[in-house]
Amino acid sequence: MTTVGVLKEIKNHEYRVGLTPAGARELTEHGHEVLVERSAGEGAGFSDELYERAGARIVADAGSVFEEASLLVKVKEPQEQERALLKPHHVLFTFLHLAPDQAQTQDLLASGATCIAYETVTDRHGSLPLLAPMSEVAGRLAIQAGAQALEKVCGGRGVLLSGVPGVHPGNVVVIGGGVVGRNAAQLAVGLGARVTVLDRSVPVLRELDQHYRGQITTLYSTRDAIESVLAEADLVVGAVLIPGASAPRLITRDLLEVMPEGAALVDVAIDQGGCAETSHPTTHDDPTYVVDGVVHYCVANMPGAVARTSTLALTNATLPYVVKLADRGVRAALEQDAGFLPGLNVAQGKLTCEGVALAQDLEFIAPDRMLSKLG
Repeated sequence: MTTVGVLKEIKNHEYRVGLTPAGARELTEHGHEVLVERSAGEGAGFSDELYERAGARIVADAGSVFEEASLLVKVKEPQEQERALLKPHHVLFTFLHLAPDQAQTQDLLASGATCIAYETVTDRHGSLPLLAPMSEVAGRLAIQAGAQALEKVCGGRGVLLSGVPGVHPGNVVVIGGGVVGRNAAQLAVGLGARVTVLDRSVPVLRELDQHYRGQITTLYSTRDAIESVLAEADLVVGAVLIPGASAPRLITRDLLEVMPEGAALVDVAIDQGGCAETSHPTTHDDPTYVVDGVVHYCVANMPGAVARTSTLALTNATLPYVVKLADRGVRAALEQDAGFLPGLNVAQGKLTCEGVALAQDLEFIAPDRMLSKLG
């Protein structure tokens, strides 16, 4: 039997929870104990009573979860006070986004805990199955957030993305044609905006072109192409991703100067450091700021704004992996799933994610070399 702990998220305006009551029931029916911190699910609409009905036990505080549970399930990266409670016997399963976060990396290494990141788990196709649902949410939210940022009262240029009869719709530029970019494009097209998607993968561009049948423009991403489309952009969505590594800075400070006054930039890549030179993380409390006349929206936990939808979508993806970890233990779960193994970012004081090592100039040990040392 494994004791699985579900913590209440404490990041600013983070209302998601790492496991739904349905997920808790699944684990208890596998013979495991599930501990849920009091009111952990309330922000997503899941009461303590629902967890109790599912067979979970409600505990008073985070300290009790850390003390009793060996497998810890979260949504966002552990905050400083949470990291202080991590011990070598803990297995932490959550989003980590370590590349731009040296303080978190050092704390996790010092803890001796085994830390598995949702965002670097892969499947047999090389896709990122645990990042995908939140990327879908973030991509769609990017258009909502960008549309609001364009309102004059928010500092924007006062453009309605859909336009109205007799008035041009807004121009939306999406940099990156992955899951975030595709979902941003889908929502923008649905609103009636004029949409351009840039990517360095010709097959991705071809797929988008065939899907939208002329409704969007696709461009191969070069600095020249980015500069040309920014000059007419009302809304830019930064949707680039290099799994586990820092995002490339594709929008330099000088490129902001070509953008129209009051244009908006939604940098969805901010979890990995951002794809614009002028981006820095913001919160739902204070989501935007203006640089050179461009409204920047850089909230690092965008899906937390739609916590119920996000929690349900995330648990749909993560639950099979949580069950594997609980049923088999961390070593067997990682050994038996070649795509799960890349999720191992930190183990017994060693960094096991190459992208993070490159970003922070640290030593790296391949995750398969650590398996024999895991319990």
